[in-house]
Amino acid sequence: MKDFDLTKLVRANVAALKPYSSARDEFTTQGQEMIFLDANENPNNNGLNRYPDPQQCKVKEKLADVREVATKNILLGNGSDEVLDLIFRAFCVPGKDNVITLPPTYGMYKVLADINNIENREVYLDHEFEPDVTAILNKVDAHTKMIFLCSPNNPSGNSFDENKVSSILDNFKGLVVIDEAYIDFSEKESWLKKLEYFPNLIVTQTFSKAFGLAGIRLGALYASKEIISVLNKIKPPYNVNQQTQDKALKSLSNLEIIKIQIADLLEERLTLSKELLEVNFIAKIYKSDANFLLMEVDDANERYDELLAKGIVIRNRSNQPLCENCLRITIGTKEENNQLIKAFKELDNE
Repeated sequence: MKDFDLTKLVRANVAALKPYSSARDEFTTQGQEMIFLDANENPNNNGLNRYPDPQQCKVKEKLADVREVATKNILLGNGSDEVLDLIFRAFCVPGKDNVITLPPTYGMYKVLADINNIENREVYLDHEFEPDVTAILNKVDAHTKMIFLCSPNNPSGNSFDENKVSSILDNFKGLVVIDEAYIDFSEKESWLKKLEYFPNLIVTQTFSKAFGLAGIRLGALYASKEIISVLNKIKPPYNVNQQTQDKALKSLSNLEIIKIQIADLLEERLTLSKELLEVNFIAKIYKSDANFLLMEVDDANERYDELLAKGIVIRNRSNQPLCENCLRITIGTKEENNQLIKAFKELDNE
């Protein structure tokens, strides 16, 4: 993007804001033993009586090695939803600005827009679940601050065409947010590799999917150091707790286990795709770069209820645009997937 000017996007009050400085922002130990009497903490050591590192430096250092980015380009948050909310609050003026989302997509973009009183302009994906670049750019006006792209997309599972994404990045003077929650299940290269080429690019990822850590609520945002600096001004001082940081560090130090789990899920995804195509009432299974499959059936409501009666909970996505009679199925363990296949085939024979 030529002529990109971040200063024109930042809310005036945020630009003028003097951020809160916590005790741990003002002093960090260099490894020596210190007596900490600065933060009004309880001095009785139970392992969690001290405030956590507000910048999560150890986690960022490890994550930087894994994702091959600099620590200055990383912001961590209480789940991806927090970092997404931060960009709304940093760049969008309530009641004035707007963002563009591409249904069917992750529902929290619209929820966050509504919470922050930001107009959400929707441009449906085409029938291949790809962005309509011309239609998107035609929706842009002087108050459009962000465009959200979920790739691999939820609920369709596909990764967007690289040329279409590049075209949006090249022709939009606002921020382009690419949500890569499912990138570890895709053969496509992460857009993290393009951060230095696009100053308006923000990439978000999560520890909830491939890392199997949905319970610790840890999300990551990657962007230029200038964007990260703006977001650091408004993030809560201790937004990532100590237990979350410890668990993330442990997981990042055992990547071989994560790689094995990803490989197993990909194998199960392939098996499910093949087996379920033999079920007569399944009309189509969409190609997926994620840890789930979207499928079109004869009657999504009926099939959802039938599986529920068999003790299997899936997601009915037929209320989403372009997803009529579509069910979304998360890839489970081998045993869970075998039960799912058995249930589908039993229903097919009734």
